[in-house]
Amino acid sequence: MPRVVIDLEKCKGCGICVPVCPKDILRLSENINKKGYNYIECIDDDACISCKSCALMCPDLVFTLYKPEKKGA
Repeated sequence: MPRVVIDLEKCKGCGICVPVCPKDILRLSENINKKGYNYIECIDDDACISCKSCALMCPDLVFTLYKPEKKGA
């Protein structure tokens, strides 16, 4: 299960979230959404630590984060 879900259609591709990601796993996609914006994409879901840095910076609230499941629980 991905730890970060990005609402691609709401994203305007401002890129504010990219430099604040401590794992450097966000980038602007080469693809565009229905509004014509290059949206943000996560390039390594497994590396996401659900720190919320991207969600806190995003002016359009496109991020939904999930905490990693604890193993053995």
